[in-house]
Amino acid sequence: MQPVQRHILHAHFHGNARDDPELYQHLLELLENISPRVQALEPDGAQMDLTGALRYFDRSPRDIAELIRLRVVALHGVQVTLAIAGNRLLAGMAAAVTPPGDITVIGPDPHDIAMFLRPQPVSALPGVGPATVKTLTRHGLHRVGDLADAPLLTTQRLLGATTGRALYDLAHGRDPRPVTPQPVARSITSEHLFDRDELDPDQHRRVLLGLSDQLASRLRSQAQIAGALFLTARYADHSASTRTRSLPEASAHGDDIRAAAYELYAALGLQRARVRSLTLRAEQLRPAHTAAHQMSLDQVRENRLAIEPAIDKANARFGPGAVRPASLAAKLRGRDV
Repeated sequence: MQPVQRHILHAHFHGNARDDPELYQHLLELLENISPRVQALEPDGAQMDLTGALRYFDRSPRDIAELIRLRVVALHGVQVTLAIAGNRLLAGMAAAVTPPGDITVIGPDPHDIAMFLRPQPVSALPGVGPATVKTLTRHGLHRVGDLADAPLLTTQRLLGATTGRALYDLAHGRDPRPVTPQPVARSITSEHLFDRDELDPDQHRRVLLGLSDQLASRLRSQAQIAGALFLTARYADHSASTRTRSLPEASAHGDDIRAAAYELYAALGLQRARVRSLTLRAEQLRPAHTAAHQMSLDQVRENRLAIEPAIDKANARFGPGAVRPASLAAKLRGRDV
């Protein structure tokens, strides 16, 4: 029996979709009226599996895309870029190079896939960041086609066994990930209320370390990753300041959350302000399995990532905070709420 040919659509909404959660939800519902298999890619994208919808509507993939574009514009006045391909990898890459408001369809023919994929720069593959690009280009692998032609063992020697295999599959256009509808919480918040108005920046940073550790642990326990952080400082006079920062890559890794939190704190420029509470909020949440992880060549980072599941298990067994950063061993002057 021949396997069913999948048709995955990637939608990127323009206009106010990024900044208007209610509008974004309406756009997702519009897609769900075509096919129930819709996976949100917050804050302004989505992927959907059209395979069943093609039979139901008895239309071609491009016809379905035209229908979606017409409905999005007519009902919500929003421009949308659409791309359709045989898997999530190709659909996402095609959408990234499609002009705003246009439609791209990559057929199932291997020649058509190769014609699209091979000329792309290696940086276009999901999870390939600057460090990996530098390593590949230093060895003459500038395009996806170069990477596809390289022997698997060569790629693994350059990048490691796991990363090399993953990139080798991507370069050949292989991506078995299904479109998985999965609602997630809009945000997760951790807050610390000081017993007294706190002037000491060192105490502020220690609190941020604890909040970051707690927030990252909660994200991992719910199998979610965050795309943005918000830090709110409330002062003795009941006023407040908030700063926000998008993460370079959606993450639930403690180091990533902590680095962003410290950057937000520096941006507040408190300068001996009397702080009553600090609140750290993770937003733009999505399921962890949807992440296109940056493939790191930093072994220290990889080791820290590997140990986090063990820390989470220990804290689940012996209670929150059983394993935590050493600098938090001394009791903070304050309490968590």
